[in-house]
Amino acid sequence: MNRQTIPTQPASAKTSRRDLLKLGGAAAAGSVLAGAGVPWVHAAEDNTIRLALIGCGGRGRGAVGNAMGVRGGPVKLHAMADLYEDRVNGSHGALQRFADRVDVPPERRFAGFDAYRDAIDCLRPGDVAMLTAYAYCRPAQIEYAVQKGVHVFMEKTFAPDPAGCRRILAAGEEAKKKNLKIAAGVQCRHSVARQALIEKVRAGELGDIPLVRATRGCGFDYLGKPSADTDLVAFQLRDSRTGMHFLWASAGILSEFIIHQIDECCWVMDGWPVSATGTGRRPDRPNNISQNLGRYSIEYTFAGGGKAVVEGFGPFATFIHGSKRAAQFSGRGHRATVHTYKGTDVDGGQIDWRAGREPTNPWQAQWNNFLPAIREDRPFNEAERAVQANLTTIMGRAAAHMGRTVTWEEVTDSNFAFSPIVDELEFGGPAPVEPDEDGNWPVPLTGNWVEV
Repeated sequence: MNRQTIPTQPASAKTSRRDLLKLGGAAAAGSVLAGAGVPWVHAAEDNTIRLALIGCGGRGRGAVGNAMGVRGGPVKLHAMADLYEDRVNGSHGALQRFADRVDVPPERRFAGFDAYRDAIDCLRPGDVAMLTAYAYCRPAQIEYAVQKGVHVFMEKTFAPDPAGCRRILAAGEEAKKKNLKIAAGVQCRHSVARQALIEKVRAGELGDIPLVRATRGCGFDYLGKPSADTDLVAFQLRDSRTGMHFLWASAGILSEFIIHQIDECCWVMDGWPVSATGTGRRPDRPNNISQNLGRYSIEYTFAGGGKAVVEGFGPFATFIHGSKRAAQFSGRGHRATVHTYKGTDVDGGQIDWRAGREPTNPWQAQWNNFLPAIREDRPFNEAERAVQANLTTIMGRAAAHMGRTVTWEEVTDSNFAFSPIVDELEFGGPAPVEPDEDGNWPVPLTGNWVEV
């Protein structure tokens, strides 16, 4: 397959916080996204929305299941793409439980670095590209989808670095101009139980909110060195056992897992933090090349002085500590464990209000909102909020890795990219991360590390 590359969106070296939110239109000018035209509200006369699954792992299959669960009109899986042919075919087999709604013959199954283009090219304007692979390729893929006039569902993590966030923000702004819808995989804001608690927070029932606290165990802080004859591109991208360890590829474990908790904290605090400090530690094991630290602890400070403490260990939960009363905002596995306490203590014996049972989980709720927005031509574009949650996560990760306070202005002004070659990768070619001449791999070490 002939390779094509997508140019990086241009961006100024310095951009204010306010300008960041306006960056999309300016950055997209003259870019690959250029071109106008309003797509169909939905796809074709038979009212079927066709899907192209790009990234055939478990998250992608789960998203297909959510799409198939939406009522209101027919949905079909029409094309599939992944770096690896065996993963495409394996997922195709696993998705046969949807029977006649999976219509992906061999000629619409694609593998390789350019496979996403082939899959998107199978769609009509108004169909949906499902971008569920690693973060490194999300900017190029959303750019191409928007250029082609198709709606987008994009999984988190959205971009590994500020430069990638700029590209996605620009694509989101171009999507607005072309009346395209974008759903982003920080799905918990679609939880009606959490929305009910947010209403109580906004009404002042919990008092002032000096602290939100979120914890979740992660792991993925150790990866051994590959053998000398290993294809490093394939090694770093094959699956979560390796790719999760490389910041350029997956954005790292903090972004992969804890972006949800970080977004929840910002939702409760009704804004984005002004700064972050953080710590982490490397496991004391030889030959470790993982770029993740273990036991991350991030403290975010908000404009009003409130704090959010997010830690990569402990129970899977988010708590609100208000001046009048405390509350639990979510629980294990993103369950809607949503209730308030009589006082300021987190005490299971003192619960005084529980949110009603949710009609569905937040993943399904998001798709239940997304596809009707396409069919009914209602506004739906989560790109900006996704980028802001992404930048907040990057800010905390950078603070822990660099060992210093990182500000919102610093991360939003940054053009930092982990690698300039992510749009040009090929198996057997140079990898974004390689050992130096002494066999040492780049890992976050305070005083010798930059990522904003």
